[in-house]
Amino acid sequence: MKTPLSLLQTVVRRALDEAQYGLMAVGAGLVSPMPPHKVALMAAHLQRYGPLGALAPIAALRYGDRTAILDELGSITFEQLNKHSNSVANAWRERGLQPGQGVAILARNHRGFHYAVFAAAKCGARIVLLNTEFAGPQIREVAQREGTDLLVFDDEYAELLADIEPQHGRWRAWADTPGLDTLEACVALQSPSHPPKPSVAPKIILLTSGTTGTPKGAPRAEPKSLAALGAILSKVPFKAQEVTECPAPLFHTLGFAHAMLAAGFGSTLVVRRKFDPKLTLQSLARNRATAMIVVPVMLQRMLDLGDEARDGLDLSSLRIIFVAGSQLGAPLADRTLAAFGPVLYNLYGSTEVAYATIATPADLAAEPGCVGGVVSGAVVKILDESGEEVPQGEVGRIFVGNTIQFEGYTGGGGKEIIDGLMSSGDVGHFDPAGRLFIDGRDDDMIVSGGENVFPGEVEELLSDHVAVEECSVVGVDDEKYGQRLKAFVVVRAGAELSEDDVKEHVRAHLARFKTPREVVFLDELPRNATGKVLKRELR
Repeated sequence: MKTPLSLLQTVVRRALDEAQYGLMAVGAGLVSPMPPHKVALMAAHLQRYGPLGALAPIAALRYGDRTAILDELGSITFEQLNKHSNSVANAWRERGLQPGQGVAILARNHRGFHYAVFAAAKCGARIVLLNTEFAGPQIREVAQREGTDLLVFDDEYAELLADIEPQHGRWRAWADTPGLDTLEACVALQSPSHPPKPSVAPKIILLTSGTTGTPKGAPRAEPKSLAALGAILSKVPFKAQEVTECPAPLFHTLGFAHAMLAAGFGSTLVVRRKFDPKLTLQSLARNRATAMIVVPVMLQRMLDLGDEARDGLDLSSLRIIFVAGSQLGAPLADRTLAAFGPVLYNLYGSTEVAYATIATPADLAAEPGCVGGVVSGAVVKILDESGEEVPQGEVGRIFVGNTIQFEGYTGGGGKEIIDGLMSSGDVGHFDPAGRLFIDGRDDDMIVSGGENVFPGEVEELLSDHVAVEECSVVGVDDEKYGQRLKAFVVVRAGAELSEDDVKEHVRAHLARFKTPREVVFLDELPRNATGKVLKRELR
């Protein structure tokens, strides 16, 4: 039990931390003089809807006619975003949606996603963000498991969701044909006045990637601290009222967080329903984007277009390429820095633990394979199997502490917690400069002939081979050795590579027991929408 003195010290430390985060917000241009009546209105919106629901009305007060979203339908302002989400919320409340009920959203990157999220938040709903790349059975299973009282979807998913009939209706976010069941009809027909105050706060349920099994719901409560903002600003120079290009899917933690960040910053968010590498490069130049939010495979596809794809494009405004969602890897980091300059920032975290470290351009120039140093307000420790911290440089399990970790899976269970720190599910080590390196998944480790082997180490090595476009390594059962490594390799266009070449490359750089005993060549690796390799399919 804490003593009164230790409790006081904790309170003082937290107050000092919040003051530091506030200063970061001032430096980013988030704090500016405002008339007292607007400040009072902002406070009232916070009290009425909580941080997520209040985000749109506060942005409308602060940024008004500034463009909030630029999508394939054109642009809408922050004022319109707030009013339109009000109209949608009022339509849903009229239809019977109650605070605490579930709103499932299956929508690509466009304004309808924002209308649905902010409307649901203003209703105090449980907001379930569905993965647009799931197969039909997965979508239906997750939607039913998480509790869907109201369904929002794009027209392209209508057939997949045909047998889901929630009690408060099915609503089309991107509609190919008009109708009273569209969000645009709500905007046209319903009052834009503020909906009534909900009796409970909204809750976001993000889904895990499902790369190794069934996707799980990971609920997260609304933040009650500036720590998450401070974590980002301690490493990345985001500024208010700029332009953010966001190809990353909005249903995923990365895209969703930056969509909300853009609203809070008063920055224009540029989105398209489907990622196109060439169009994205052109959009960066045309809209003078200052930041781009991507997953690694998107970066790879843009770079694979060649230097000529960027010829004649003015990308001088681009200060930040923010990447997360799957492993970046040293080769791709090097290519990105060479093509775009020192603008690359690589976040390490997960749906469950949120954020842990961010590698800056300086980190990646020195050690392109790292994921950077610990962000402000977070704690990251490397622990052994006994829960003891290992010496610097030694590999162990990664445990993370911060203010916005998830609350446990909706179906029960959660991540292991030791001394208040949550397992990320990865193993890694710190170098002398305090930079974290990911050595693999703790559940990917295999024991081959009595030796511990992490597939991630072999993947990193093979990715450096000039003839390898991409690769993945998994453990499979073996009668003689217990387990063995099996490599899946995509050969770069125009290159030649044999199974013996792959094995010899590994033998030349790593211990012999780490050499894959089988190599399979594929045209491409199976990936989910955020670029993570689906190892369950490879196995």
